[in-house]
Amino acid sequence: MQRSVGPVGSDWSSYERLDDAVRAYFLHAEVALDAITGVLGKHRVQGFTLERVVDLTEAGTSVWQEAAVCDGRRLILWHSEEVVDEQVPGGTVLDSSVQVLPLGSIRHVGMRTLVGRDASGRPVDRGVHLVLATGTPHELNPVPGGDPEAPLTAARFRPEAFRFSKSLEDGGPGQVARLVAFGRLLGRLVPS
Repeated sequence: MQRSVGPVGSDWSSYERLDDAVRAYFLHAEVALDAITGVLGKHRVQGFTLERVVDLTEAGTSVWQEAAVCDGRRLILWHSEEVVDEQVPGGTVLDSSVQVLPLGSIRHVGMRTLVGRDASGRPVDRGVHLVLATGTPHELNPVPGGDPEAPLTAARFRPEAFRFSKSLEDGGPGQVARLVAFGRLLGRLVPS
């Protein structure tokens, strides 16, 4: 049974259920839910975070959407982006992708919170940045050597990483709190 949710683009942080939050926040909720639940199967969602960015381009408005969902064993990442395709009705197609990572592949969980004070002097989380890094090489950069005979002496690799952020200005206090909770959940679940 589908519950009543606010209009698309509503603050999703008050919704405890993934499907309600996605329907309130995403423009393409059914595409997202189909991709995510197709991977989840009967596994229960333990935590999630959602992101949406609206971009103004020469071709018009573009919407990028992302969900990160943890079922206790895996991190399921879904994202979509509208791509210009002048050969289809409407001129755009939705590029939807899903990626599944076993939690054991995450090598680093880093979370930085920005703590300020409210008008009464009480601490308040003003923002949060969460980084999840894997051991999978994402980018390999050569390190130049000083010898003409050995122009390259080494290489540095940058691991694949996933970044999430929320602030009072971008998402509000509810989404900041939900991202902090998601980061803490992953910190507890990622194997040592």
